[in-house]
Amino acid sequence: MKKIVLLSVCSLVLLASCVSKKEHAALQAKYQETEDLLNSATVKLNKCLSDAAASNARVETMKDQLADLRKANQDLIDTKGNLTTLTQKGAENLEKSLESLKEKDLKISRLQDALTKKDSVTLAVVTSLKKAVGINDPDIEINVEKGVVFISIADKLLFKSGQYTVTDRAKEILAKVAKVINSKPDFEAMVESHTDNVPYNKPPLVDNWDLSVKRATSVVRVLESLEVNPQQLIAAGRSYYVPLVENDTAENRAKNRRTRIVVMPKIDQFYEMVEKEMKNLAEGN
Repeated sequence: MKKIVLLSVCSLVLLASCVSKKEHAALQAKYQETEDLLNSATVKLNKCLSDAAASNARVETMKDQLADLRKANQDLIDTKGNLTTLTQKGAENLEKSLESLKEKDLKISRLQDALTKKDSVTLAVVTSLKKAVGINDPDIEINVEKGVVFISIADKLLFKSGQYTVTDRAKEILAKVAKVINSKPDFEAMVESHTDNVPYNKPPLVDNWDLSVKRATSVVRVLESLEVNPQQLIAAGRSYYVPLVENDTAENRAKNRRTRIVVMPKIDQFYEMVEKEMKNLAEGN
């Protein structure tokens, strides 16, 4: 562009020497017009270059944004895939959990049925005992605690003071108890004897432990003589360590001197019944 301008100037100088003033003025005007166009073109060119640079910068920014969007899109696709996998696993786990809960509910239902059967038998035992023994005697108490039947007989009905030989009156009461026990061959009868805290030492017995155990075995022997299966009988002595009340008065000591006959299902047979129910459950019966 500059070379063109110089050539134009030189031409004008050469021509000036051989052209008229009028022609010189025309050439001068043409030169000015050309220079204005050149300046205008230069301004436009610079603006175009600036716009191009800005556009290139925007393109690079958009390229970066596009790359970020592609990455974000891929992450979403991956996340969706992971969520789908997790959802499937979650559904499988939930289904397994529901099946497990159903199985546990069925087991609980079977156990409840077994316990209900046991409770029904226990209630029948209580009813039989109350009819046989009588419930109006204040020295004889029959009740149920935690599914087990307790027959509590006051000491004065069974033994004379400080002795372990069963009285004749007690044998009449025990005969009624024996009749009920014999009607329940799947039950056990534990004879549990308690004393007060007054020290005992009458040879061959040396203390309250001996007295309580001896009294329990005496009752067991009476029941055995009444044709109760000895395999159903258990003798237990508790000495004075499980009192009903404080041993601080003669009346309270009399309450603590007692013998309990605990009538209960045979533990092994009860668990066999439960295991049978569990086996039926496992087999889908």
